[in-house]
Amino acid sequence: MEEKETAVVFPEPGKPVRGSQTGKPVMVLLDLLGRRWAMSILWHLSDTNQTFREIQKRCDDASPTVLNTRLKELRAAKLVMKADRGYALTDDGKKLYAYLEPLDSWADIWAENIR
Repeated sequence: MEEKETAVVFPEPGKPVRGSQTGKPVMVLLDLLGRRWAMSILWHLSDTNQTFREIQKRCDDASPTVLNTRLKELRAAKLVMKADRGYALTDDGKKLYAYLEPLDSWADIWAENIR
């Protein structure tokens, strides 16, 4: 039986998103990444492919509905793909993660500074 893909609504560059009517790509990306569990999914896929259940476990047992929606959005945005064993980051997803890693380091320093 063939898996049926449903249409996924996700933010697209050039269209308004929360906090920005311009649809500027960086604002669209931040809207997507600001959705519940999106960053966590990217973070957990950065080191290895994961099955749905593994991602769910690493995301504090996120609801299957929300997790499935987020994976569909990230796949539609071409940041995540289905792989031999579950899900993996695409090349663009890996590049995005490489940009996010320094932000993580900066956030650690920032957290210390505001304590």
